[in-house]
Amino acid sequence: MTLFFQPHYDRAFLEPLRDDLTAVKLYPAGITTNSEGGVSGFDVETLRPALSAMSDLGIPLCIHGETNGFVMDREAEFVPIYEKLAAAFPDLTIVMEHITTAESVAALERYPNLHATITLHHLYITLDDVAGGMLRPHLFCKPIAKRPEDREALIDVALNAHPKVMFGSDSAPHPRHAKEAPGCAAGVFTAPVALPALAQLFDAHGKLSKLQSFVSDNARRIYGITPPEMSVELTREPFDVPEKYGDVVPIFAGETLEWRVKM
Repeated sequence: MTLFFQPHYDRAFLEPLRDDLTAVKLYPAGITTNSEGGVSGFDVETLRPALSAMSDLGIPLCIHGETNGFVMDREAEFVPIYEKLAAAFPDLTIVMEHITTAESVAALERYPNLHATITLHHLYITLDDVAGGMLRPHLFCKPIAKRPEDREALIDVALNAHPKVMFGSDSAPHPRHAKEAPGCAAGVFTAPVALPALAQLFDAHGKLSKLQSFVSDNARRIYGITPPEMSVELTREPFDVPEKYGDVVPIFAGETLEWRVKM
């Protein structure tokens, strides 16, 4: 399981849970769905008891890294916080979750203990796809999709299976009434189409040999886990994406992908 981060966690609390934890997830307070109980400040000394214990126990820290500034700048503004934590706790594995900016990609090279996940939708869309024409609420997510140059930076490290980067779906199955609403819920439903769409992207760039590392091998190494052995076979056959699954609209609804999961 993944535990919701609280600054009062210490070794006495975490050590008995160690074998049941994949990671501890930190949300800045109020920054995304269900984050009201998150962290309000990032003073290193306030966080030291919990982060030192996690470092000693080998428990990775996952962070939804955004400030509450201007929406297009929130992730870039959070990079110095990632760097402050990475420098203060050099043995702590820190995962920048669902990165969307070239600034976050660059930070990977500056600190050996920084890693990142990248979603399917951030490899495919920019803000123009969400709001450049008619508003497409089913593509609205947080962190919000960014500029083409940001997407290109993500594509580059994903397609080359950068050893510090891994797939993270961040799939959000919000029903239509929550997405097609004045207070549109943030999140993209990608789970049913993620592997075929990734195969299509990697194949289009001649990088199919890197797909296994991006979706599986890198994560196993970064998190230090050995999940049960299983196989998923993909085949280059047309896949007509349904308009909806139940009452949830997926990415690429009504479109045809070039790959499918072989049943």
